[in-house]
Amino acid sequence: MRKVLVISDIHLRSKKRNIIGLDPLRQFTEALSHALKKHPDAEHMILIGDMTHSGHVSEYEMLKRATNTYKIPITFMLGNHDNRSNFKKVFPEIPLDNEGYLQKKISLGDDVLICLDTLNSSPQLEIEHEGKLCEKRLEWLEQELSQAKNKRISIFTHHPPHNIGFPGMDKIKLSNSADLFNIIKKYKNTKHIFSGHVHRSISGNTNGIGFTIFKSTCHQMPMDLLSLDSSLSVKEPAAYGIVLFDDQSIIAHTEDYQIAKQADPSNLDAIPDKL
Repeated sequence: MRKVLVISDIHLRSKKRNIIGLDPLRQFTEALSHALKKHPDAEHMILIGDMTHSGHVSEYEMLKRATNTYKIPITFMLGNHDNRSNFKKVFPEIPLDNEGYLQKKISLGDDVLICLDTLNSSPQLEIEHEGKLCEKRLEWLEQELSQAKNKRISIFTHHPPHNIGFPGMDKIKLSNSADLFNIIKKYKNTKHIFSGHVHRSISGNTNGIGFTIFKSTCHQMPMDLLSLDSSLSVKEPAAYGIVLFDDQSIIAHTEDYQIAKQADPSNLDAIPDKL
């Protein structure tokens, strides 16, 4: 099996400010340390958006210091709390697509992982926080799909391109998801969509394609299926994702690393008693 680690919604905050009493940098570095210690065989790591809380240059500098000592290849993705211009100032070495968007194709044998830039840079960004894939980004996606017809495709987006049952978050999903699925439907090899944004572990199926949403390494969305408030946050265990690929399957795990326990092999309580 081939393994990819996914870390979502880091929300690094400048001036050592916390979020509901949580230190985003400490939460993130703890996740990094745990993930790479437990999974040294991982081939890639994807930071699936909202790497910073406010998109400040100082926050991207924190991100660079936290990640530059690790040898594992890292793909950076943008979310609604990010700032494309400030990211490029701190990470000028990270290649962009021909239109200046942070999009990338990752090849893993017979699998292709396509990472999309869903950051909506419209003036309403700070109010709406919804995602968008403009015509240029969709053209890039279609070009990549057309070149990978014989591969199994997984698509990574910060904003889910579908409803997830939280009214507040459904208001700020990918705003033009129909445009995305119109392209995907032309090709029959997109098998899974991975997203962040919601700060909760969620899985399901949309338009005949499986999806997985990963929790944040910082604050989490409470299980409230009625509220229209997308900013609701609670101190629940943080997590990162582990995605496995083999010939038959795409498998997604979530690791609540702050409460993870090591099994005691001498404890036989889980084995049925003899008759």
